[in-house]
Amino acid sequence: MSIALDFDALRRWPDAEAPNLVAVDATDRLLLDLAADAIGAAPEDVLVIDDNYGALTLGAIALGARQVRVHQDSIVAERALAANAERLGGEAEFRSVERDDFDGVRVVLWQLPRSLERLGDLARRIALAADPGVVVVAGGRIKHMSTGMNDVLREHFDRVDVTHARQKSRALVARGPHPGPAPVVEPLVVEGVRVEPAPGVFNGGRLDIGTRALLAVIDELPDARTAVDLGCGSGILAARLAQRYPGADVIATDVSAAAVRAAARTAELSGLPNVRVLRDDAGQSIPDSSVDLVLLNPPFHDGGAVHTGIASKLFASASRMLRPGGELWTVYNSALAYRPELQRVVGPTRQVSRTPKFTVTSSTRRP
Repeated sequence: MSIALDFDALRRWPDAEAPNLVAVDATDRLLLDLAADAIGAAPEDVLVIDDNYGALTLGAIALGARQVRVHQDSIVAERALAANAERLGGEAEFRSVERDDFDGVRVVLWQLPRSLERLGDLARRIALAADPGVVVVAGGRIKHMSTGMNDVLREHFDRVDVTHARQKSRALVARGPHPGPAPVVEPLVVEGVRVEPAPGVFNGGRLDIGTRALLAVIDELPDARTAVDLGCGSGILAARLAQRYPGADVIATDVSAAAVRAAARTAELSGLPNVRVLRDDAGQSIPDSSVDLVLLNPPFHDGGAVHTGIASKLFASASRMLRPGGELWTVYNSALAYRPELQRVVGPTRQVSRTPKFTVTSSTRRP
């Protein structure tokens, strides 16, 4: 398939018709410029990792790549790529792969993750499986990059070059794979729940303060036949719900493939067969008015900045899936003062507990 390099035609999913939400940024353009020659030399051995909206994958195809392998953690990114490929017409030559399907790759295009743990995990897997001559072109916005990323890549590659900045983006180009040792991660056991350590997954091996706050009030939760851990991370809360309601249907859902794998493993290790794990965008596939209880520890940061958009989306999703009279129990940074929004979006909201840092509230879905 031939795709024109008119990336400004790409749109963010699901807002594909919004003209101001262009799905390409300066990092995408920089990575494609740097990798153009390498793609031309190895058009059938290209891997793209964490392509936000499809610009890297479709751009590589426009540069001559064939049967591009794409590894996406976010289901939103997967859907964005599919939607943009369809908008451009025809069937683009790419296929989704798991993190263990990197054999023989010679060119890697990679939007750098914020998590150094995820960076190290994937860098090691590339170094283990890739062609010895592989070229890894990884980049991001400068404000989200750190010298720690260079150090992590150097653990798995002989040479890591740092490019000049361009339009507030920068790239790291790695060559000479030599896989470093796998990290040793101690298992986390919380109230009988054995948590599966997972690189880059929220609660992937530790217990954050917000989750502690919800765990502290878990015995106060109302009776429930169907309960959801919305944005489950490694599945600690879902597992505790399954322990509290052994006869209930407990759904653990997250946008992240790595989180879903970790949550399923956590339930398995803890002997909890009533946990059902679902990879989804804000639980969209859970039917309306079908749930008695939702637990939510929403993210409130985007990189280093406080950002409330994701939490607002999750509040609305929780309200949609709750039955009238069902309850959303959520924890948030006390400074964010979400209570008025919860009352407006869900229903009457009361404070369950509060510390200087975190607040737990219960919101009851209006009839």
